[in-house]
Amino acid sequence: MPSPESLPAVLLGLALVCPAMTEAQGLELGQVLIGAEDQSDEDQVIEAAKARLAQVPGGTNMVDLRRPLQGRVASNQDVLAYQPGIYAQSAGNEGVKISIRGSGINRAPGAHASGLYTMLDGLPLTGPGGTPYELLEPLWLEHVEVLRGANGFDRGALALGGAIDYVSHTGYDSPLLQVRYATGSHGYLQRQVSSGQVLGDFDYYVAMTEANADGYQDHTASESQGVIANFGYRLNSDLETRFYLRHRQTDNELAGRVTKHSIEHDPRAANPTYVARDDRRDEPGSTFIGNKTTWYIDDDSSIQTGLVYHDYPMDLSEGPNRLKVAYTDVSGTFDYKRRDTLWGLQSQSTLGLRVTRHLPNAGASEFVRIPSANTAGYAPGTLIRNFTYQGSDTVLHVGNDLEIADDLWLTTGLAALYTRRESDVTYPQEGGKTSLHDWDYASRVGMRYQLAPDLQLFGNLSRSVEAPHPWSLIYSSNIRFPAGSGVATGAQRDPVKLQNQTATTLEIGGRGDSTLGQWSLAWYYAQVRHELLSVLPDASATTPYELNASPTVHQGVEASLLSPLWSPDDGGQLSLRQSYTFSDFHYRDDDRFGDNRLPGLPMHYYHGELRYDWPQGFFAAFNTQWVSTVAVDYANSYYTDPYAIFGATLGYNAPKGDWQTWLDLRNLTDKHYAATVTPGYDDKGLDAARSTPGEGMAMYVGVSWSLL
Repeated sequence: MPSPESLPAVLLGLALVCPAMTEAQGLELGQVLIGAEDQSDEDQVIEAAKARLAQVPGGTNMVDLRRPLQGRVASNQDVLAYQPGIYAQSAGNEGVKISIRGSGINRAPGAHASGLYTMLDGLPLTGPGGTPYELLEPLWLEHVEVLRGANGFDRGALALGGAIDYVSHTGYDSPLLQVRYATGSHGYLQRQVSSGQVLGDFDYYVAMTEANADGYQDHTASESQGVIANFGYRLNSDLETRFYLRHRQTDNELAGRVTKHSIEHDPRAANPTYVARDDRRDEPGSTFIGNKTTWYIDDDSSIQTGLVYHDYPMDLSEGPNRLKVAYTDVSGTFDYKRRDTLWGLQSQSTLGLRVTRHLPNAGASEFVRIPSANTAGYAPGTLIRNFTYQGSDTVLHVGNDLEIADDLWLTTGLAALYTRRESDVTYPQEGGKTSLHDWDYASRVGMRYQLAPDLQLFGNLSRSVEAPHPWSLIYSSNIRFPAGSGVATGAQRDPVKLQNQTATTLEIGGRGDSTLGQWSLAWYYAQVRHELLSVLPDASATTPYELNASPTVHQGVEASLLSPLWSPDDGGQLSLRQSYTFSDFHYRDDDRFGDNRLPGLPMHYYHGELRYDWPQGFFAAFNTQWVSTVAVDYANSYYTDPYAIFGATLGYNAPKGDWQTWLDLRNLTDKHYAATVTPGYDDKGLDAARSTPGEGMAMYVGVSWSLL
């Protein structure tokens, strides 16, 4: 097997010499899923999703959860592994840092992620305040669709990173009863029971999940409990509706960031300051209630409407203070699709409207938790500040796919975006208020060419827009209450004003199949203005500042290859899957930092897995992950070390599909490495506490059983 240093070059070389393929074509307007007679309902849903993504003139990912579930699936890091163009790393709990094409590049793990529009079953999860992670329970998912960059345009995604849609099971693709149990290192325990079935025109799916872990690093214990349910009903052949419910509670201890020296010599040690304060993030219970109704007007047109209520309060013990946050969003969506023939050419059009807004209760109260420099002499529980977060996003988008020649499609789109961001310090009375109201636009033009049945080429040019979070207006402020302001002395007083981040992106690539396997390859180049970048003001800070940067560049290569290497006569198969992401993010002639790399993400990120499947249902796999250095400050004065980690998986899938078991071995060499970085401004070459350690050597075992 190639050395870790040569793996990205091997993958890229293979991808460049492969011919390409695309999935089945067509616009899915009707409710009938076309597939082979012997396909299961789940197979048909997966194939229909692949067909939709194949019509996108750019980079996409399709994650069938049946593959990740043949091992430990504890968070988004496990769900999004082996996916080109997606960086997903956990700091020991389910708060995963996710970035696509540098989106939200410097978000701390566990924060409300930026730069991506996230959906649950096609309904908005992302709001003006970002994307909370509490409802992203991986065991509830059937598959995940990722549309990188401008390729999420028809979903109403206008941010740099694109869109992710987490699609849950329904009664049509789930067993009547399923039980899953997993346990392993560092006190890990995960349990789920679920049920789903179809009863005439009605179907349902319901699951209850519970998990807890001590955590690899000290002071990273976590626990969660949740329930999901959805109920669908076909009123007639042209009208169907589905109701969705998710509720989940989480409680995560926080270990804070540590130095590279600490990771090398004592990787399980937490930041002593965080331990002394007993920092933790408690989610009293996030609730998501939604409905999606579809009317198939005729064979060529449909209307789909959605409505969502999302309540996600937080009780944060971070730093010397306690912060109780109230968040409630309400969202509405409208999507009209139709298929026409224009001048003898096939045409597929979309019209969509998405509105998400905070309800009036969105805000926070900050209390004294322990004595500190700001609040010395005040008893715990003393009120420091009250402040509000208010915001709304309204997106109107129109798109069209036009076949201008045989197998050559022109894609166009235009969107209008209205954003409102407000933050108001209501106590003490001397506090200030900032209110931002902005109109902006996004556009795209793209082409895809079906050069051969197994070769598709594509390209697109787009403009993206992302507004700041309402909460960042106050946390990024350097205007503080002066001495003599009592308990509020030193706290941020007046919210700042921030501009929308915009970017112009060019993407070129292709996808296909050949004797070497199924592959995808995309190159992109984005010029970003007013990029929203976060920075820790000092090593003891818990919340990064978010500010507009001078012009930056995001460019990279995203490649994947799935190769069938050997198929003996007995029906077994040896296969190799690989993904490689090259990311070059840097300033453009910044007055302070010149052309420095943007910190927080690696330039090279590789996953590979060699797997053999026996016809009886047994399988064995060996995997590796290779990551290059990461700058830990904007001055590029200090870097993490590169690392390569290795793992293995053994398991058995019963031929009837009614039960499976697996053993998942991780970090076999017990490598000490930094999994994520939350950058500082200029560390002047010193080893500051900026990193969170990755998990050491671990073993997990699991079993699931289904009543089919």
